[in-house]
Amino acid sequence: MNVRRRLIPAAAATAITALALGTLSACSSDSSAAAGGSDKFDVVASFYPMAFLAEQIGGAHVNVTSLTQPGQEPHDLEISAKQTAQLEETDAALYLKGLQPTVDEAIVQSGVQTKIDAATLTSLEAPGAEADTHEDEVEGEHAGEAESGHEGHGHETEGGTDPHVWLDPVKYAEVAEGVGKAFEKADPDHAADYEKNTEALVGKLNDLDVRFETGLEDRKTDVFITTHAAFGHLAGRYGLVQEAINGLDPESEPSAARVKQLSETAKADGVTTVFYETLVSDKTAKTVARDAGLRTDVLDPLEGITEKSRGDDYFQVMESNLKSLQTALGAK
Repeated sequence: MNVRRRLIPAAAATAITALALGTLSACSSDSSAAAGGSDKFDVVASFYPMAFLAEQIGGAHVNVTSLTQPGQEPHDLEISAKQTAQLEETDAALYLKGLQPTVDEAIVQSGVQTKIDAATLTSLEAPGAEADTHEDEVEGEHAGEAESGHEGHGHETEGGTDPHVWLDPVKYAEVAEGVGKAFEKADPDHAADYEKNTEALVGKLNDLDVRFETGLEDRKTDVFITTHAAFGHLAGRYGLVQEAINGLDPESEPSAARVKQLSETAKADGVTTVFYETLVSDKTAKTVARDAGLRTDVLDPLEGITEKSRGDDYFQVMESNLKSLQTALGAK
């Protein structure tokens, strides 16, 4: 189990502030920062986790638009001409470099005054190496497939790092701190409210971190199986082992060797559940579960909120994820 740590140490907060300010391009001298044509601070967010941060931190002072629509798989997003034009009119763009290549390119090439890259506000390295332990043990042909999947998929950032930082409340809070500082600099008239809202959000994320840590302490197994290697940060934070069927590609078909290996792993480690997601087909998860004699359940990577989501916002869905993990891992 991991040792408890404060969410945002003073030194880290200082570093995050510097990073946030460093990601901003030259801002307008007009403190109203209303380049988007509205009375509010206009923010274009790349996908749900970024839009949620902007809404929580900005409150009544921001107008937030997400480039990724509810139910749309964010990794497959292609920027439209209308969205490209929208970027030219907005006050700020909030994105996570490495997750959506077309978004990265569009924002970099745009004339938006404030560009906030969440990937610079925290480490993209998972807290521990637990998430890759079992994958390193895969031998033969599947080992090559696993390595290829983890190095070549466009959904992964350079150096093999995992962009799904929002699934770790600690890292998500670090990003929130940086976004708050960026909003304060870009729209100084409302800086006090942005600071207050950021503190409130970080407090809620700190509480969520505590609930995950305490809720998963007394468990029967550390291992969980999921279709998509999106949970490396969450696994590393709480001392779990993520066994991904398809690496970083949620829709590819696993090899027969991989299915056999997962079945053996399930028996050896007391795995009960194969997790699937709301935005992709559950076919692969059900196939693996059937062959291994396991049940299926949802573990939501929170890349978007739809009517199928087990909650209306980030916190509700994360609470649902915690309950699913507690059941699957035999936590009391």
